[in-house]
Amino acid sequence: MSMPAGRNRTYRRAWRSYALGVAAAAALLASTACEPGTSDAAGEAKSSKSASATSSATPSPTASAGAGDSGDDGSGVPLCTIEDLSVSAQNYDGQGEDVRHILLTVQNAGDHKCDVQGAPEVTLGDAQGPAPAKAETDSGEPITLAPGDEAYAGALATGGKMDTYDVTSMTLGLGSPGGESEAGAEVDVPMPVDSFPADDGQWVSYWQGTEGLAMRPVTQS
Repeated sequence: MSMPAGRNRTYRRAWRSYALGVAAAAALLASTACEPGTSDAAGEAKSSKSASATSSATPSPTASAGAGDSGDDGSGVPLCTIEDLSVSAQNYDGQGEDVRHILLTVQNAGDHKCDVQGAPEVTLGDAQGPAPAKAETDSGEPITLAPGDEAYAGALATGGKMDTYDVTSMTLGLGSPGGESEAGAEVDVPMPVDSFPADDGQWVSYWQGTEGLAMRPVTQS
């Protein structure tokens, strides 16, 4: 049976509208399905950029280690040995006066820096042991000597005690400034005069960086 012409046109319009609606729905679904992928890609790019910036701002372990290769290794300046030093003694009293005050000087005769610390061990003549060190003169700091530099100590030969004896020789050692089990070697010190008196009141100062600091407490005694 043939369909009337007016009804046929109405049917075609309805079918076209239905087909367009289906196509639009399919396009919308396809667009929605693509959006998460775009978001993920943007997120990955942002994450990669952030990681790159963090790596650049953080110093590499290799660079840090390299910076410590130069400069001081932290071992410090070694203690002087008696072999590093030349030693001299000077009379600090006026002409015609009894020799009581003596300036002791050590000079770094080596080719490297070294420290003297503590007090020298000075034996005057036939004394049974080194003259005691005056604790009040201890600065608590070592004296660093570059080649040619000097350190000083003062010695008081007589302190008003009884039983003086004549000193015709004297020796100087560095003792055990680093806590060694045995004191280091001693050397003969050139005498400032042929002889001078000493008694049990004798003492020496700790090492000082200047002649004045070494002799001031001695000359005031």
